[in-house]
Amino acid sequence: MSTASDVLKQIKDNDIKYVDLRFTDPRGKMQHVTMDAGVIDEDAFADGIMFDGSSIAGWRAINDSDMTLMMDPETATVDPFFAQPTLAIFCDILVPTTGEAYNRDPRTTAKKALAYLQSTGIGDTAYFGPEAEFFVFDDVRFSAEPYNTGFLLDSAELPSNMWSEYEGGNLGHRPRTKGGYFPMPPVDSTQDLRSDMLMYMAGMGVETEKHHHEVGAAQHELGMKFDTLVRGADKLQIYKYCIHQTAQAYGKTATFMPKPVFGDNGTGMHVHQSIWKDGNPVFAGNQYADLSEDCLFYIGGILKHAKALNAFTNPATNSYKRLVPGYEAPVLLAYRRATAPPHAASPIPPRQRASAWRSGSPIRRPIRIWRSAQC
Repeated sequence: MSTASDVLKQIKDNDIKYVDLRFTDPRGKMQHVTMDAGVIDEDAFADGIMFDGSSIAGWRAINDSDMTLMMDPETATVDPFFAQPTLAIFCDILVPTTGEAYNRDPRTTAKKALAYLQSTGIGDTAYFGPEAEFFVFDDVRFSAEPYNTGFLLDSAELPSNMWSEYEGGNLGHRPRTKGGYFPMPPVDSTQDLRSDMLMYMAGMGVETEKHHHEVGAAQHELGMKFDTLVRGADKLQIYKYCIHQTAQAYGKTATFMPKPVFGDNGTGMHVHQSIWKDGNPVFAGNQYADLSEDCLFYIGGILKHAKALNAFTNPATNSYKRLVPGYEAPVLLAYRRATAPPHAASPIPPRQRASAWRSGSPIRRPIRIWRSAQC
């Protein structure tokens, strides 16, 4: 477990010039402020860093805007994308007048959910394993002006470019509509891009597992190992950050928009979930699909409250353009052994047992999504 002293030693030993303080706003977007490393000391870790919270959507009013960033030393990692040596740290948000955790901070929400789980005696640890898909485009243009409304997407992989002219010729290797799952290069044209994304993620402390092309043309997925509720959500933010930054470095743009392309598969975020107690999986048992009664009740709770959960897991109108028949997205409120297409599923491998929520989209805050599914 890293401490403030460990982080300060890391700053000194690695000649870190800046410390980037990061937090997640109510919409799920990471925000940051960069501090000169010289002002980060034991007092900064003990007292926090003040900032103006009135400009963060959904937070404080202008007449009560003071808030505190409290650094979590366990999350410190070197950012590989900045020119100057910079240490990135996730922060909790506190109310400076009381010193209490701010109730609209997503990390605080997650910690309260875990505390509630522990208070029930059902379990002491909750693990979450997200699978967030995404698209990578070469060109994105859109406008909502009164006399110019519309959008244009382009990628060399899109089937619409089979007749396009390119300098050096059109080589013709691209996925057909709904034909992008697991093709070899040159049809899969972004092998190196995804490998770099995974490399940067691993460098920022995310335990990575795989990457591959997804069903849609220009659609992809990276795999990372599950983790506890708060750290798993932190790592999903790193996942998104590395994808966006690496795509940008390649002259491309990545999006987690659920359904950017009509007529092809959309982007989901399947979330594998399990509860453990004293090192043992609570969801393993001898009932349906070798699950425990607690797990079946857990799944039942998700199904009962699915419509309410959608407010958090599918918060955009575009989310529901994905949840339609014919594109591997859930459209039935059901559960089953194996995976697609129900809302909740129990994967076949039996060892430790988990439940998966399959209808969510990856555009919003992971902590709020997972906390909602847990309660």
